[in-house]
Amino acid sequence: MSAEGTELKEEQLPPQEEGGEEDEEIAAMKRRVAEMESEAAKLREMQSTLDQQSESLQENKEDIDARSIFVGNVDYGSTPEEIQAHFQSCGSINRVTILLDKFTGQPKGYAYVEFAEPSLVAQALVLNESVFRGRNLKVTPKRTNLPGMNRGRGRGRGRGGRGFRGSYRGGGLRGRGRGYAPY
Repeated sequence: MSAEGTELKEEQLPPQEEGGEEDEEIAAMKRRVAEMESEAAKLREMQSTLDQQSESLQENKEDIDARSIFVGNVDYGSTPEEIQAHFQSCGSINRVTILLDKFTGQPKGYAYVEFAEPSLVAQALVLNESVFRGRNLKVTPKRTNLPGMNRGRGRGRGRGGRGFRGSYRGGGLRGRGRGYAPY
């Protein structure tokens, strides 16, 4: 009888059932929070390994750039083999890269030559202004692009600019800046 009596009492007390549901919801939320914290820890660990890999790649890229030259004014019909033959007298070449326009697929008119040793770059610079396929080549050491650095274009150099806005709008000297009044 006592067992049946407690069952009746439990059925008659709906607020305890709601409290039980709330406890289950809280427990479920705690589980979700713990899962999210473990995911966040995994993400932090993955980020740190990616940062380490990018540092080593950056060092590797700087090493490759120290062994490479930029070749400008390259004839559009040139092949990597022809460029390699032109610079073969400088030393052992690892790679020749002719850059293409990503939209048209046509050559951009310049290339990069990677040598086996950084000392060979100085020998390649001697070929600056040398004639290749009827054009004077521009040969310079390859620069390393630093992430986050734009090409020297500062702020406010977009469309329009600050130049002589007022002169062609009929405003005279008023377009020279803010707060300027000729009187």
